Amino acid sequence: MLAITGATGQLGRLVIEALLQKVPASQIVAAVRDVDKAKELAGQGIQVRYADYSQPESLRDAFAGVDKVLLISSSEVGQRVEQHRAVIEAAKAANIALLAYTSILNADRSSLMLAEEHVATEAMIQESGLPAVILRNGWYSENYTMGIPAILQHGVMIGCAGEGRICSAPRRDYAEAAAHVLTRDGQAGKIYQLAGDHGFTLAEFANMLSEATGRPIVYQNLSEADYIQALENAGVPAPFPKVLGNSETGASAGDLFSPSSDLSQLLNRATTPIEVTIKEALSEVAA
Repeated sequence: MLAITGATGQLGRLVIEALLQKVPASQIVAAVRDVDKAKELAGQGIQVRYADYSQPESLRDAFAGVDKVLLISSSEVGQRVEQHRAVIEAAKAANIALLAYTSILNADRSSLMLAEEHVATEAMIQESGLPAVILRNGWYSENYTMGIPAILQHGVMIGCAGEGRICSAPRRDYAEAAAHVLTRDGQAGKIYQLAGDHGFTLAEFANMLSEATGRPIVYQNLSEADYIQALENAGVPAPFPKVLGNSETGASAGDLFSPSSDLSQLLNRATTPIEVTIKEALSEVAA
């Protein structure tokens, strides 16, 4: 039995979609905070169980009879450590055979603010004594393609990553890799550095977008402070302007780059190029 936390989230749904290609739906547990949002999953024969990070007893109930748990990191930046602690403790109480955790690329050396809670979670997992595998996910390509409508509107892509190269992959690639790990033996103790096969700079991203649309798109590199201010002026809610600004500065220092081929090896294929994800995003914009 495989339990997926955050199963109705952007990554969780894709993990379940990938798992359905490998195991019967009855062997999948969707651990969710809002059961109503999981009706589609239940309709596929997947076991939907209530699981709230703030209610440890719900986690213990959700993991009853489960062999493996995928802890998809919480989206609530600043609250992740305690939320993840509750999942780890419930998994230990359930005596699971494997805990998989979606961490962040280069967690052990990253300067990103986002890495702090991941490093703390990795340490808690280590201290728990649970058989575990760490999936250090790189940047999602969608982190940039989601901004395409605004970029097209203004003809400018802004950021503060400088010449930093970003080895991203779409969520679907990371989800497929997680499904492979969950359905393979001998994963305990492994740490995967998961990243796209080829890196790109934001200037190159702007050029690719320009080529795909036939419209002139330029990249404007700002200081971190000015980029944060621009995000705040655009209405991006706190704390994300600071988190994104810090992340792009980290990218300029190489924190979002990795030569690792772990992701393509798990997929047994090349990772999805950013050009492909750009074209897919443009198709959605046009629809």
